[in-house]
Amino acid sequence: MTFFCLVRHGQTAWNLEGRYQGQSDVPLNETGRAQAIDLARQLKDFTFQAIYSSDLQRARQIAEIVAAAQHQAVNIDARLREIHQGEWEGQLVDVIRAQYPDLWQQRAVDPVSVRAPGGETIREVADRMYAALDEFARLHPHGNILVVSHGLSLATVICKASHVPIERAYERIPENAVPIWVHWG
Repeated sequence: MTFFCLVRHGQTAWNLEGRYQGQSDVPLNETGRAQAIDLARQLKDFTFQAIYSSDLQRARQIAEIVAAAQHQAVNIDARLREIHQGEWEGQLVDVIRAQYPDLWQQRAVDPVSVRAPGGETIREVADRMYAALDEFARLHPHGNILVVSHGLSLATVICKASHVPIERAYERIPENAVPIWVHWG
Protein backbone atom coordinates (compact mmCIF):
# COMPACT_ATOMS: atom_id res chain seq x y z
CA MET A 1 0.00 0.00 0.00
CA THR A 2 1.48 3.33 -1.07
CA PHE A 3 1.00 6.52 0.87
CA PHE A 4 2.00 9.88 -0.53
CA CYS A 5 3.01 12.75 1.68
CA LEU A 6 2.09 15.71 -0.51
CA VAL A 7 3.75 19.04 0.20
CA ARG A 8 3.24 22.33 -1.55
CA HIS A 9 6.42 24.40 -1.84
CA GLY A 10 7.21 27.02 0.78
CA GLN A 11 6.28 30.68 0.58
CA THR A 12 7.65 32.94 -2.16
CA ALA A 13 7.60 36.70 -2.67
CA TRP A 14 5.01 36.17 -5.42
CA ASN A 15 2.73 34.34 -2.97
CA LEU A 16 2.77 37.43 -0.76
CA GLU A 17 2.16 39.77 -3.69
CA GLY A 18 -0.76 37.74 -5.04
CA ARG A 19 0.94 36.93 -8.36
CA TYR A 20 0.24 33.85 -10.43
CA GLN A 21 3.47 31.86 -10.42
CA GLY A 22 2.56 29.00 -12.72
CA GLN A 23 5.77 27.59 -14.17
CA SER A 24 7.82 30.74 -13.53
CA ASP A 25 10.89 29.69 -11.55
CA VAL A 26 10.45 31.79 -8.41
CA PRO A 27 12.64 30.93 -5.39
CA LEU A 28 11.56 30.56 -1.78
CA ASN A 29 11.69 33.69 0.34
CA GLU A 30 13.07 33.74 3.90
CA THR A 31 9.75 32.51 5.33
CA GLY A 32 9.67 29.71 2.75
CA ARG A 33 13.14 28.55 3.76
CA ALA A 34 12.10 28.58 7.43
CA GLN A 35 8.99 26.57 6.50
CA ALA A 36 11.24 24.01 4.80
CA ILE A 37 13.37 23.62 7.93
CA ASP A 38 10.24 23.25 10.06
CA LEU A 39 8.82 20.68 7.64
CA ALA A 40 12.05 18.65 7.85
CA ARG A 41 11.61 18.59 11.65
CA GLN A 42 7.96 17.52 11.34
CA LEU A 43 8.87 14.65 9.02
CA LYS A 44 12.01 13.48 10.86
CA ASP A 45 10.34 10.36 12.29
CA PHE A 46 8.94 9.19 8.93
CA THR A 47 10.79 6.93 6.55
CA PHE A 48 10.35 7.65 2.87
CA GLN A 49 11.09 5.12 0.18
CA ALA A 50 11.64 8.00 -2.22
CA ILE A 51 11.45 11.78 -2.43
CA TYR A 52 10.18 13.40 -5.64
CA SER A 53 10.06 17.08 -6.51
CA SER A 54 9.07 19.43 -9.26
CA ASP A 55 12.06 20.87 -11.06
CA LEU A 56 11.00 24.44 -10.21
CA GLN A 57 13.29 25.83 -7.53
CA ARG A 58 10.61 26.77 -4.98
CA ALA A 59 9.65 23.08 -4.74
CA ARG A 60 13.14 21.69 -5.26
CA GLN A 61 14.57 23.87 -2.45
CA ILE A 62 12.12 22.55 0.13
CA ALA A 63 12.57 18.95 -1.08
CA GLU A 64 16.35 19.26 -0.78
CA ILE A 65 16.12 20.50 2.81
CA VAL A 66 13.84 17.60 3.81
CA ALA A 67 15.94 15.11 1.83
CA ALA A 68 19.15 16.23 3.56
CA ALA A 69 17.55 15.60 6.94
CA GLN A 70 16.42 12.17 5.69
CA HIS A 71 19.86 11.40 4.14
CA GLN A 72 18.23 10.83 0.78
CA ALA A 73 18.42 12.14 -2.75
CA VAL A 74 15.69 14.10 -4.49
CA ASN A 75 14.26 12.70 -7.71
CA ILE A 76 13.38 15.62 -9.99
CA ASP A 77 10.34 15.25 -12.24
CA ALA A 78 9.01 18.07 -14.43
CA ARG A 79 5.55 16.45 -14.47
CA LEU A 80 5.17 17.75 -10.91
CA ARG A 81 5.26 21.38 -12.07
CA GLU A 82 2.46 23.83 -11.37
CA ILE A 83 -0.18 24.53 -13.99
CA HIS A 84 1.22 26.57 -16.85
CA GLN A 85 -0.57 29.92 -16.59
CA GLY A 86 0.57 31.27 -19.96
CA GLU A 87 0.11 35.04 -20.24
CA TRP A 88 -1.13 35.18 -16.65
CA GLU A 89 2.20 34.19 -15.10
CA GLY A 90 3.72 36.95 -13.02
CA GLN A 91 0.48 38.94 -13.09
CA LEU A 92 -1.46 40.06 -10.04
CA VAL A 93 -4.79 38.28 -9.63
CA ASP A 94 -6.70 41.58 -9.59
CA VAL A 95 -5.07 42.62 -12.87
CA ILE A 96 -5.96 39.29 -14.49
CA ARG A 97 -9.58 39.63 -13.39
CA ALA A 98 -9.73 43.15 -14.83
CA GLN A 99 -7.97 42.34 -18.13
CA TYR A 100 -9.72 39.02 -18.79
CA PRO A 101 -13.21 39.35 -17.24
CA ASP A 102 -14.93 36.97 -19.70
CA LEU A 103 -12.26 34.30 -19.44
CA TRP A 104 -12.18 34.67 -15.65
CA GLN A 105 -15.95 34.13 -15.56
CA GLN A 106 -15.71 31.12 -17.90
CA ARG A 107 -13.11 29.61 -15.60
CA ALA A 108 -15.49 29.98 -12.67
CA VAL A 109 -18.15 28.06 -14.63
CA ASP A 110 -15.86 25.43 -16.18
CA PRO A 111 -12.59 25.36 -14.19
CA VAL A 112 -11.45 22.02 -15.64
CA SER A 113 -11.21 22.92 -19.31
CA VAL A 114 -10.72 26.70 -19.45
CA ARG A 115 -7.11 27.79 -19.87
CA ALA A 116 -5.23 31.04 -19.51
CA PRO A 117 -4.00 32.30 -22.91
CA GLY A 118 -1.00 30.14 -23.79
CA GLY A 119 -1.49 28.01 -20.69
CA GLU A 120 -2.69 24.63 -19.60
CA THR A 121 -6.04 23.29 -18.35
CA ILE A 122 -6.62 21.65 -14.99
CA ARG A 123 -7.45 18.43 -16.84
CA GLU A 124 -4.01 18.50 -18.50
CA VAL A 125 -2.33 19.09 -15.14
CA ALA A 126 -4.31 16.27 -13.56
CA ASP A 127 -3.39 13.86 -16.35
CA ARG A 128 0.35 14.46 -15.93
CA MET A 129 0.16 14.42 -12.13
CA TYR A 130 -1.80 11.15 -12.07
CA ALA A 131 0.65 9.55 -14.51
CA ALA A 132 3.59 10.61 -12.34
CA LEU A 133 2.06 9.34 -9.10
CA ASP A 134 0.95 6.08 -10.74
CA GLU A 135 4.55 5.54 -11.85
CA PHE A 136 5.97 6.38 -8.40
CA ALA A 137 3.49 3.96 -6.78
CA ARG A 138 4.55 1.19 -9.22
CA LEU A 139 8.22 1.83 -8.45
CA HIS A 140 7.61 1.92 -4.68
CA PRO A 141 4.53 -0.24 -4.04
CA HIS A 142 4.76 -0.23 -0.23
CA GLY A 143 5.52 2.56 2.17
CA ASN A 144 5.70 6.34 2.11
CA ILE A 145 6.72 8.61 -0.75
CA LEU A 146 7.27 12.35 -0.35
CA VAL A 147 6.09 14.49 -3.27
CA VAL A 148 6.91 18.21 -3.27
CA SER A 149 4.96 20.12 -5.88
CA HIS A 150 2.63 23.10 -6.24
CA GLY A 151 -0.80 24.20 -5.08
CA LEU A 152 -3.12 23.51 -7.99
CA SER A 153 -1.15 20.49 -9.17
CA LEU A 154 -1.45 18.90 -5.74
CA ALA A 155 -5.11 19.91 -5.50
CA THR A 156 -5.87 17.66 -8.48
CA VAL A 157 -4.26 14.74 -6.63
CA ILE A 158 -6.09 15.55 -3.40
CA CYS A 159 -9.39 15.60 -5.31
CA LYS A 160 -8.75 12.18 -6.84
CA ALA A 161 -7.54 10.61 -3.58
CA SER A 162 -10.55 12.08 -1.72
CA HIS A 163 -13.08 11.11 -4.44
CA VAL A 164 -13.95 14.78 -4.92
CA PRO A 165 -14.79 16.05 -8.43
CA ILE A 166 -11.81 17.75 -10.05
CA GLU A 167 -14.02 20.80 -10.64
CA ARG A 168 -13.43 21.56 -6.97
CA ALA A 169 -9.62 21.63 -7.27
CA TYR A 170 -9.39 25.36 -6.51
CA GLU A 171 -11.03 24.61 -3.14
CA ARG A 172 -8.41 21.97 -2.34
CA ILE A 173 -5.19 23.96 -2.79
CA PRO A 174 -3.02 23.14 0.23
CA GLU A 175 -1.18 25.65 2.39
CA ASN A 176 2.53 26.21 1.86
CA ALA A 177 4.79 23.53 3.38
CA VAL A 178 1.98 21.64 5.16
CA PRO A 179 2.11 17.83 4.68
CA ILE A 180 -1.04 16.11 3.46
CA TRP A 181 -1.11 12.31 3.48
CA VAL A 182 -3.12 10.37 0.89
CA HIS A 183 -3.45 6.72 -0.04
CA TRP A 184 -2.87 6.13 -3.75
CA GLY A 185 -4.17 3.31 -5.84
